Amino acid sequence: MTGERPFSCKVCDQKFTQLSNLRRHICTHTGERPFSCKVCDKKFTQSSALRVHMHSHRGEQPFSCKVCDKTFTRLWSLRSHIYSHMGKQPFSCKVCDQKFTMGSSLRNHMRSHTGEKPFSCEVCDQKFTLAHNLKTHMLIHTGERPFSCKVCDKKFTTGSKLRTHTHIHTGERPFSCKVCDKTFTQCSHLRTHMRSLSHRSHGRKTF
Repeated sequence: MTGERPFSCKVCDQKFTQLSNLRRHICTHTGERPFSCKVCDKKFTQSSALRVHMHSHRGEQPFSCKVCDKTFTRLWSLRSHIYSHMGKQPFSCKVCDQKFTMGSSLRNHMRSHTGEKPFSCEVCDQKFTLAHNLKTHMLIHTGERPFSCKVCDKKFTTGSKLRTHTHIHTGERPFSCKVCDKTFTQCSHLRTHMRSLSHRSHGRKTF
């Protein structure tokens, strides 16, 4: 292994060991997404990304943390999560010193400093810093709700909204107030709770 990366992207100068990797990378610049999900028509630049996406429709989370048993649909999500147990955040922003567990998170963060919004909606020209945000936005125009609850058939635009909704059926309340230990089914409900006057003025547990 020489570590040589002879294949270079002409757009951003990122280098690769194999030509096939360079070709897949080029899709991030051209916007080409040749791999399409047959369930919800979501498109991907790589076949591996499509295979991972299919877990969201089947409800599969095959990657499990050996420390806390939390499960993930993507291997990189698990790897990032592992850093939370190790206390590691190896990627640091040179502008504000904010640290991240993944290089991709740092790259996305840098756009908050540069103001770059490279992803543009072809319908209304609204621009976004992240491709994921654009994909979610496009559902406003298409009316598509590809994520369906298996209990009550209610449909949602994102997998995260579906997961939050399932707490209604399971009774799970995973978001806990550190001041009074009250629990909530949604993070947004916890944030609203934390903005209450009693919690702003008292940094202690109330009984």
